[in-house]
Amino acid sequence: MHAALAASSVTSVPIYAVHADNWQAIVSEVAPEAAEFIKASGFEGEAGAHVLIPGVAEPLKAVLFGVEKPTAAERDPFLAGKLATALPGGTYRFEGDFGDPTLATLGFVLGSYRFERYKAKPKGVKVQLVPPKGADATRISRMAEAIAEGRDLINTPANDLGPHEIELAIRSVADQFGAKISVVVGDDLLSQNYPMVHAVGRASPRAPRMIDMVWGDESHPKVTLVGKGVAFDTGGLNIKPDNSMLLMKKDMGGAAVALAAARMVMAFGLNIRLRLIVAAVENSISGSAFRPGDVLSSRKGITVEIGNTDAEGRLILGDALALADEETPDLVLDFATLTGAARVALGPDLPPFYTDDETLADEILEAAHRVNDPVWRMPLWKPYAKGLQSKIADINHITSGGFAGSVTAALFLQRFVEKAKAWAHFDVFCWVPAAKNGRPEGGDPQVARLVFELLEKRYGR
Repeated sequence: MHAALAASSVTSVPIYAVHADNWQAIVSEVAPEAAEFIKASGFEGEAGAHVLIPGVAEPLKAVLFGVEKPTAAERDPFLAGKLATALPGGTYRFEGDFGDPTLATLGFVLGSYRFERYKAKPKGVKVQLVPPKGADATRISRMAEAIAEGRDLINTPANDLGPHEIELAIRSVADQFGAKISVVVGDDLLSQNYPMVHAVGRASPRAPRMIDMVWGDESHPKVTLVGKGVAFDTGGLNIKPDNSMLLMKKDMGGAAVALAAARMVMAFGLNIRLRLIVAAVENSISGSAFRPGDVLSSRKGITVEIGNTDAEGRLILGDALALADEETPDLVLDFATLTGAARVALGPDLPPFYTDDETLADEILEAAHRVNDPVWRMPLWKPYAKGLQSKIADINHITSGGFAGSVTAALFLQRFVEKAKAWAHFDVFCWVPAAKNGRPEGGDPQVARLVFELLEKRYGR
């Protein structure tokens, strides 16, 4: 069981779910002697606020925590995630209506995450929660472990996480679940026909690679997860300004999403033949860097004119998607921290996704709602594909205008998927700029839980 969950409730402190209409009644029932103290604290049952009720024989008798009224149109399923770092050390339990018990508990557990690899004195988990009735502790633990691993990878700086370390992380998960893995490294990428992955990664002293992991029964539906694994993105010769380069350790976030989702799939034994493909590179600068104006060949056979070396993610994904497409899979999902345009359109919390499969789109949106992992569907607007035309190659990988950058990136990727029965692309941010309920500041493998929910619902265990 996860470190933030406790097996026993014998010595646990109750956390009462209250709201503006009932908090005084609960105080009168639970701790009338503390009514004046609570009033003086300014607590009035507002959502997200809490107050500690001191005990007589014990330091802490109870906690009052403000939640949205049960009649509210929208309740935050992860609201209780605030408590994971707001309470003093100890063991607690929920009392009252916190909404869906599994989501409320998962929000608490996810909220307890801290990245402390580089801290001399890590604090660790000091607050534990007894899973309430109806909460699936095993499911919560496995999900939280997968998300924590994804967060760790995204949070790790590039000096300790290059293409080789991304490979090692995937190998570790493959070994744990008995998956098979193959890796093509360095100049072997050319002989095995991954020219765009090689071109993007060749300027770095840390060799680029294509990582290919397979798990599950060959007779089951083939589902392939494809992740962008850019360990660090300088922007190449179209070098990024300093403020844009600061968070580029997270440019491998798509790989972290794919790995976290894959880990959940294997941990729960879904009825699929899972394939995980990650193109891992560092987009660096040297005399061998690829240039604006270059024309690259691709695994698909499409020639690509380079409009900007800072749009490298779609290039390595092109080769990865072409590989995924070759076996005509039932479903291909790709994940990439691909465009700033997606952030301008929808902000950091709401990743856009693209698909021309209406059934898949509905399933994605339903899964997102069920597990509180939000996304927003954006259009594969075909007329914008004209902007990708090249005078000297089959296609340019960017448009000359500054509009609809996320849409045109998705249209570029779609050129590399023809045989798959269904495909969706997720343009994720993978970073929480300021802590939110259940989502600490820092790396976040967005949509990984959504993907697991989607695949579990589609294919079963």
